[in-house]
Amino acid sequence: MYLVHVFIIGSKGIPAKYGGFETFVDKLTKGKKNINIKYHVSCSSDKKGEFEFNGVRCFKIKTPKVGSAGAIIYDILSLINCYSYIKKNNLNDCIIYILACRIGPFLFICKHKLEKHNIKVYVNPDGHEWLRSKWNKIIKMYWKVSEKIMIKCADLVICDSKAIESYINNEYSFYNKTTTFIPYGADIVSRNKDCQMKFAEWKNKFKIKDAYYLIVGRFVPENNFELIIKEFIASNLEKDLIIITNVIVNNYYKQLQKRTSFYLRSNIKFIGTVYDQSLLSSIRQNAFAYIHGHEVGGTNPSLLEGMASTNINILLDVAFNREVACNSALYFNKGEGSLTHLLHDIENLTPDRIKELGDMAKERIRETYSWNKIINQYELLFYSCSGRSNEK
Repeated sequence: MYLVHVFIIGSKGIPAKYGGFETFVDKLTKGKKNINIKYHVSCSSDKKGEFEFNGVRCFKIKTPKVGSAGAIIYDILSLINCYSYIKKNNLNDCIIYILACRIGPFLFICKHKLEKHNIKVYVNPDGHEWLRSKWNKIIKMYWKVSEKIMIKCADLVICDSKAIESYINNEYSFYNKTTTFIPYGADIVSRNKDCQMKFAEWKNKFKIKDAYYLIVGRFVPENNFELIIKEFIASNLEKDLIIITNVIVNNYYKQLQKRTSFYLRSNIKFIGTVYDQSLLSSIRQNAFAYIHGHEVGGTNPSLLEGMASTNINILLDVAFNREVACNSALYFNKGEGSLTHLLHDIENLTPDRIKELGDMAKERIRETYSWNKIINQYELLFYSCSGRSNEK
């Protein structure tokens, strides 16, 4: 049997426990249909070795714990492992698909070796990592330079957002790179009766009211927690604001306390993380509305999952969010009072309008963002590189 070998690096690996890239790799491999594609997935681990999952060859990469630099070292070691495996086994028609732009300088150094063995490099630039506020100026500069080099070295750039694709084509037009758009995915999950008791226990544990607003996202400034909390407080709503995030009592958290005094409000609740996906689905499905303040990145998994589960989706008005939700959501800007006024309007929506919004959001997921469609797009792309796409 003729195989196209696809090596995926940049995620923490499968089975997925958390994270957008991890879920993507899990879904892509679990839903594989083309038997002529063989996936190899890098997995972060505290020891070396291999195992099989979803019919995938998973190779463990032992990475030193050195803070944020660990992700760069992990990707470099993963790339070296891929090259060594391909060379040792004399494989043909290989693709190394790199998720995120962390290792530009190293990729530049070894690109000629990859070309010598006819190994194609596909890159997913993710979002604007160099804009994230958690990085200092030097790290932001590295991210930007690394992105530029990776785009230069890529044989194909796969963007999960049309806005990101447009940015790549404009910012790096002098490279004249081939790009394609394949978004992240989501599934519309039916209500799980078996999870209702678990949801009820969760709700009772945190003393949550029946109707609540929901935020799900990483605890970083660019997700605009401060803006949303201030506007929610100004609205004087009685409903709860439930915040599911990896909250850490760091400087950002202390600044948030000082600037918003959210801790004085019994209806604003930081819940922490929820890794149980069935419970998280129930939390989304039972929310009155989902609030999405993300402004950096491409197609955000939390937004897609909100659209697949919650009728009312309230989004910060940026290009990434507009592209995904179109007219199936309601939008606010960062101006004072924008979200507050929108929340008051939402409280007066009719049941028919709420249902209409929910139906449009789910239809948007089915038409453009279903995992089944995305898996088909990736398999067509991967297999067509071999020149044997007509073989069965």
